[in-house]
Amino acid sequence: MTTDDSGEQADRAEAAEQVYERLQYQTALFARRAERVRMGGVVDQQNSLDRAAYLLLNRLEREGPVGVKALAQAMGIDSSTVTRQVAPLVEGGLVDRVPNPNDGRAVLLALSGLGRERLYQVREARQALMRELLADWTEEEREQFTSLLTRFNQSMRAFNPSVGLEG
Repeated sequence: MTTDDSGEQADRAEAAEQVYERLQYQTALFARRAERVRMGGVVDQQNSLDRAAYLLLNRLEREGPVGVKALAQAMGIDSSTVTRQVAPLVEGGLVDRVPNPNDGRAVLLALSGLGRERLYQVREARQALMRELLADWTEEEREQFTSLLTRFNQSMRAFNPSVGLEG
């Protein structure tokens, strides 16, 4: 290996480190700004749900009626957390407790009609926010960003499978 080759390798290693430095910083900014924009931007408060509620309602829409334990496992959180997060959704009429057809003593959690309506409203508001934020992006850029963000989320899940939330 020549001195030039060593220098090029060092330059590439330094450039790679700079990418990771920028990436970790941009990821931290993204997490903070995403929540602030969602809560104070295009999405008005009546069409807002906190992240946990939004993810729970989405899961119930996809899976149908499910028990607390199964829901907790699918979301990568413990049952007591699901119980605590679901309680205000039940009180607000967004989630129903329905009898388990396989075990009359148990109940399942199901998305109510009101919950479905609210989920659709919030989803539409979030999509409107995305349309506004990415209005000056090309279709190709939006597709590329979506693909890369999906891949990034899949990498995070593979790194820590207990996190759940397949998507």
